[in-house]
Amino acid sequence: MLLSLAQWLQTLSPDWGFLRVFQYITFRAVMAALTALLIGLGAGPFVIRRLTSLKIGQPIRGYAMQSHLAKSGTPTMGGVLILLSIAISTLLWFDLSNRFVWIVLIVTLGFGGIGWVDDWRKVVNKDPEGMRSREKYFWQSVIGLLAALYLVFSISESSNLRVLDLFAKWVMSGFDVNLPPKAGLMVPFFKEVSYPLGVFGFVILTYLVIVGASNAVNLTDGLDGLAIMPVVMVGSALGVFAYVTGSSVYSKYLFLPHIPGSGELMIFCAAMAGAGLAFLWFNTHPAQVFMGDVGALALGAALGTIAVIVRQEIVLSIMGGIFVVEAVSVMAQVAYFKYTKKKYGEGRRILKMAPLHHHFEKTGWKETQVVVRFWIITMLLCLVGLSTLKLR
Repeated sequence: MLLSLAQWLQTLSPDWGFLRVFQYITFRAVMAALTALLIGLGAGPFVIRRLTSLKIGQPIRGYAMQSHLAKSGTPTMGGVLILLSIAISTLLWFDLSNRFVWIVLIVTLGFGGIGWVDDWRKVVNKDPEGMRSREKYFWQSVIGLLAALYLVFSISESSNLRVLDLFAKWVMSGFDVNLPPKAGLMVPFFKEVSYPLGVFGFVILTYLVIVGASNAVNLTDGLDGLAIMPVVMVGSALGVFAYVTGSSVYSKYLFLPHIPGSGELMIFCAAMAGAGLAFLWFNTHPAQVFMGDVGALALGAALGTIAVIVRQEIVLSIMGGIFVVEAVSVMAQVAYFKYTKKKYGEGRRILKMAPLHHHFEKTGWKETQVVVRFWIITMLLCLVGLSTLKLR
């Protein structure tokens, strides 16, 4: 919005020439982060008071850690603050004609809507389980598949008009159109190595990345500040990849696919980082507010969608290793419990408690120890992910 205003003012008079600085993505990214941070810090106290007055308190499951019972009643759905900060800041600073930012915004707010319904049911119905898994996955799948169907053609072409043309060719060919190499699965640490996926392969992979990342972040959000800081770090690192792939010069030099328009995603990533840091101000231990599913599902989906656009799905799994391990710990725990119950008549567990962060709490780690150590691990993994820019 502000970019369009700056461009319009420059056409009126040469005295507005200094507004050319708005054309630089790096400048707008810094301002987007600052704007989101200030919005979050300024609106945070009001949002927390409002959630408290509405008695939107977090219910605690009966089988949860005993040390967490004191958190019962802490305001939840604080993810609304994150999403508002991201949306307002992004709309102010990005190029409104950019299709990639719009799709990421739509996916983020769509998954946020699913989380909002889930959190609302937990609060109103006093049901810690909230939305049933089948219903939640259905709506996640709808949004994820629609996004995947758009991105498979959008990444391959440079404009929406050409996207429609490619889609028409795909239909006319009997659903058999070869996509360009940049739409393949990029393998890090190797020069120009990508595996062709085809339309259906791309759609399936994109769906798994978006929905998987969304639920992985949601599972990680179990301790004060545990999920939000890794989201900030991984999102910031993805912003660097977005800037590189959006530049024809840098992408060629670093052997990355050039995705015209993807550089604007750096604005969204910066806004997400600023909003996340503002939320951490209130979410640090002991938390004044929890983000809830409305925040966790949305932020995870945003990370997954951005990773798909910049063709870094594998790198996302590296940088977001904490999210991956947390999700795998839950799946392994459930699968092993069901297997042993069927075989031995009594369910057994691999971990003392899942997700993984609760296992470490059970072994004697304090909550703050788990959180900070997971942050440090994420920081190291993000550095490994960023190293793939040059180590090829």
